[in-house]
Amino acid sequence: MSNSEIITDVVIIGAGPVGLFAVFELGLLDIKCHLIDILDRPGGQCAELYPEKPIYDIPGFPMVTGQGLVDNLMQQIAPFGPEFHLGRMVTGLEKLGDGDFRLTTDADEVFRAKAVVIAAGGGSFQPKRPPVEGIEAYEQKSVFYAVRKMEDFRDQDVVIVGGGDSALDWTLNLQPIARSLTLVHRRDAFKAAPASVNKMKELVAEGKISFVLGQIGSLEGTDGQLSKVHLVTDSGEVSLPATRLLPFFGLTMKLGPVADWGLDLNDNLITVDTEKFESSVPGIFAIGDINHYPGKLKLILSGFHEAALMAQAAKALVSPGERVVFQYTTSSTKLQKKLGVA
Repeated sequence: MSNSEIITDVVIIGAGPVGLFAVFELGLLDIKCHLIDILDRPGGQCAELYPEKPIYDIPGFPMVTGQGLVDNLMQQIAPFGPEFHLGRMVTGLEKLGDGDFRLTTDADEVFRAKAVVIAAGGGSFQPKRPPVEGIEAYEQKSVFYAVRKMEDFRDQDVVIVGGGDSALDWTLNLQPIARSLTLVHRRDAFKAAPASVNKMKELVAEGKISFVLGQIGSLEGTDGQLSKVHLVTDSGEVSLPATRLLPFFGLTMKLGPVADWGLDLNDNLITVDTEKFESSVPGIFAIGDINHYPGKLKLILSGFHEAALMAQAAKALVSPGERVVFQYTTSSTKLQKKLGVA
């Protein structure tokens, strides 16, 4: 990927419901956005942790599921054409001399924006590391917690550990290109889509992949490159050739690199004012569960309100000196045109 800068008005860190609604509020003011999220799809906790769970306190919806809310928000912001950068983490954020911000990601992208909106919920989702001695030495070389480039797994001996959707999906997706593929799970029951489980069992029956009931005991290799994975099973130790290991042990929430950006924090939350929801660094805003102010309620509803006020303040940074006339979407034909409904 080239290191040419991606230039935009606002970068939103976090594509959960509040980050998505921020696109709408900014879009009404002609502000263009790019969103960055560590997950591989928009929706944040709603899509990742409780897509099927009903939510009862979204105004105008007596009941909506987590995924249903995300789908509606995606439809609502479609007219504004936001650009998503998924499956990556913001690793650097600096304020430049001209007041702009430069952000870098772990996918080597560089963004330049007039304002930054942190809508990162409880922080970034970090994969849970399996309790295997010395695994750190192999991470990002031959042990991966996500698949960024499928090509990295071509003609490799791949071992996948886990029984959820991620483990099953990647078993099915990598099987055609891997030299060998083994799925390892501690029991014969899976928390994944039944269709995926059935397809996996068919591949095992056809001899195209292996399935082992057990867990990782130890790793063998040199200089960060795996050669074997030793498994503990009911019938004793089993050793498999392995050049790539994908452990899917779930996700945990961490504040992540945000903690190093020099913002005033209150108990791992970003302190903001209640007029603009701006952090201690002018031009960096924080909305949703990641922020703190007197009387804060951790509700999606509150995050939506914060997004609306943040957008007004961001407009002054993106278009200094431009007079903003407050308009209602119900009566403004200008806004209705933007939304494609006029």
